Amino acid sequence: MPSPKSHRRGGPEKNKKGRLSEKASSFHGRDAGVVAEMLPRPRTVPDLLAGRRAGGSSSGKAVAAAPPKLTKLLVNVTIQRSPGPVQVLVPPEATVHDLISAALRQYVKEARRPVLPSAVASAFDLHYSQFSLESLNREQKLVELGSRNFFLCPKKTAAAVDGGGASVVSSCSGEAENRAKTGLPWLKFMDFLL
Repeated sequence: MPSPKSHRRGGPEKNKKGRLSEKASSFHGRDAGVVAEMLPRPRTVPDLLAGRRAGGSSSGKAVAAAPPKLTKLLVNVTIQRSPGPVQVLVPPEATVHDLISAALRQYVKEARRPVLPSAVASAFDLHYSQFSLESLNREQKLVELGSRNFFLCPKKTAAAVDGGGASVVSSCSGEAENRAKTGLPWLKFMDFLL
């Protein structure tokens, strides 16, 4: 024998007098006229694009709206040996040189570490990433580059000679060239084992 809680009646719910409650009667379609009179209905427009067509062309075709114009670009520039990127807002017509100088100004303004040896834009090169050896052209516009994340490192300077006589190069491409020339010591050891 089923319990009273699990047993469900098959028909609509009725109160003690045998009438349907208000919710049940409106759901089942009874007294729907009374309920419809009480609820105000919003006025709807069947063609939502009718207002746009009226101001557009007379042929009845919808006019495509022009895409919104960019006013500023948010660009992330990671400076070599810095723990995180500097976020810079620049106009879309800015060049690579403008981005370098803006990133350096922001880096100095935020008093980030490590302190840069120079804050002059001509002493730095901008790259797509830290693994890119080619620097970007300083006259190229940022909108044409297709990226908003860049890497800034010191430009190749005249090779300074340290106490041991080895040349020290402070640029990204210079470091990569030095690594390629010197090789890795464990690779030389591997050659010895063969």
